[in-house]
Amino acid sequence: MLLLCCSAALFAQVNVTGELRKWHTVTLQFEGPSVSELDEVNPFVAYRLNVTFNSPSGEQFVVPGFYAADGNAANTSADSGNIWAVRFKPNAVGNWTYTASFRTGPEVAVSLDPNAGSPTSFDGFSGTFNIDPSNKTLPDNRAKGRLSYVNEHYLKFEESNKFFLKAGADSPETVLAYGEIDNTRNTKTWAAHVGDWNPGDPTWKGDKGKGLIGGINYLAEKGMNAFSFITMNVDDRVDTRRNPGGSVWPWVASEYSDFDDKDGPDGPDSE
Repeated sequence: MLLLCCSAALFAQVNVTGELRKWHTVTLQFEGPSVSELDEVNPFVAYRLNVTFNSPSGEQFVVPGFYAADGNAANTSADSGNIWAVRFKPNAVGNWTYTASFRTGPEVAVSLDPNAGSPTSFDGFSGTFNIDPSNKTLPDNRAKGRLSYVNEHYLKFEESNKFFLKAGADSPETVLAYGEIDNTRNTKTWAAHVGDWNPGDPTWKGDKGKGLIGGINYLAEKGMNAFSFITMNVDDRVDTRRNPGGSVWPWVASEYSDFDDKDGPDGPDSE
């Protein structure tokens, strides 16, 4: 009985979600330390999750994970929790194994040393899952497989073995300055594209996200297969003729005034 209870407790530490199919996104959520993104010890820096996936043929992939608050922050706006997640797209059908490396220490998240910091919580946890063939057809990219660099001018899809030729818009670079994303400057609504959203498409918090997703649908319907954007333009002194700056950054602050030090190395007034 004790052995069964211990096994159940270990099994409860990870939740595997997603369509378990080749080229589809599989998400693993681990239960770890309960922390907050506002803690003095920054969970995005002081913890590192790497998960090693082994394919049925023995091919190995090491995929970095991330702090995911309560595991459903898109809908709850949670800024604390004990969930750590990793996303992976398996490239083969069959039985896969995985092993988690979870370590903590000063700036361990940006260290390339596999032994940096010290092991904690669910470090070493392992498990298996089985992958079936994809059930997607073109134009769904999951029917084409992953894009890979093949030492030529263009990337190539692994499943279809065809080259990828980019055709898309290189603007707006601040597409993520979208008011329906938490802690983001409301400089864009994409209201004109709400009608391009289709039932079954992603949303969060009920019906949020329809403008952004609809805009992506619009580009796809016009035959575009790519668009570019940036995740960091906190400096509002960039050339506003081509890109209005100061509206997208990777921190939890929603306004300049929320920065600890506007003139510091990470602030909008920094050089």
